Amino acid sequence: MSVELRTVEVGPELKRAPGKRLLRDFLDLPSVIYQDDPNWVRPLDFDLTERLSPKNPFFLHAEGALLVAYRDGKPVGRCTAQIDREHLARHKDAAGFFGFLDTIDDPEVARALLDAAAGWVKARGMERLRGPMSLSINEEIGCLVDGFATPPMILMPHHRPYQGGLIEQAGLRKLKDVFAWGYQPGILSPRARRAADEIEKLPEVTWRHIDMKNLEADVRIGMDIFNDAWSDNWGFVPLTEPELKKMASDMKLLLDPRLTLIVSIDGEPAGICIALPDLNSLIYDFNGKLSPLNVARLLWRLKGLKPNRARLVLLGLRRKLRHVRKYAALSAFMYAKINDIGRQIHIRQAELSWTLEDNGPVNAGIRMMGGKVYKTYRLYERELG
Repeated sequence: MSVELRTVEVGPELKRAPGKRLLRDFLDLPSVIYQDDPNWVRPLDFDLTERLSPKNPFFLHAEGALLVAYRDGKPVGRCTAQIDREHLARHKDAAGFFGFLDTIDDPEVARALLDAAAGWVKARGMERLRGPMSLSINEEIGCLVDGFATPPMILMPHHRPYQGGLIEQAGLRKLKDVFAWGYQPGILSPRARRAADEIEKLPEVTWRHIDMKNLEADVRIGMDIFNDAWSDNWGFVPLTEPELKKMASDMKLLLDPRLTLIVSIDGEPAGICIALPDLNSLIYDFNGKLSPLNVARLLWRLKGLKPNRARLVLLGLRRKLRHVRKYAALSAFMYAKINDIGRQIHIRQAELSWTLEDNGPVNAGIRMMGGKVYKTYRLYERELG
């Protein structure tokens, strides 16, 4: 049986909308692949469509292609191929990427898609294919290789247990793992509480929540800290101004300001901590559709029922503070604050994600706070000879 591939390119040069049939197949295919997986949650179609649109600010510095594999006229696999000029300018590693990979359990299908992605990026001068990244390191990354028994949190991927093996059969090898940490807000260990209390006593250290009335300004503060604090991390790519504005707009509905912290020292913003209510636990029965009825359901679940799951997506300090002994416990302070607030607003289950497997200090700090690795995601790479 043969596999047919169809492609539509996206990027700043695109003058027309992607083919509606191919895009619809791209969106709908996972519902077939995961139809009997109780832990998969279909993302909202409108959100994914926006992300794959040339109007996405990501494509101001990137270009890409949607690929769908067909057999006997039916879609059996999908992925994207993309090149990010911001990544290339920073890392100079000639890396192209693939993302949104979902296939049936068939090596031929996975190989056809990944070979097509490799050919697409190689034709544009790339020397290696890396992924999954959907679409960048600042979004969903990795293929789930451990932790299939629980649903994914907001903006985290989910895969079938066979998917990682199919990627390896297509000639890619492990590049790096990232961890998702499970955590239940509760009583802190004496060591963590002492560390947080030491910071609480410092008069120059102040904190506040994000101000929803000045959301864009506060997101800008947070992203300034992010672009500094994460700048030495593997694969880091800073957010651009248009991406920052889109993030602020996207956060308006979902963000709970109580689950945010901006920490300042002598009035200068020094640390950021943001947790998001788990959207996936609110849209599990929407099948990707945000109909008027589902909009009403979502608003009720957000404002009426109140989410009891949350994902800590950002927690970081400016680089200049990392080796200042006086402020060594600032991260523990933010962890403790978010933990206490989570308990107060009845967050029962939390995830801290993601962290690099080789980021020893951060991982040790999460363990001290009681976190345990409960999901592992893997990034792969293939040299393009």
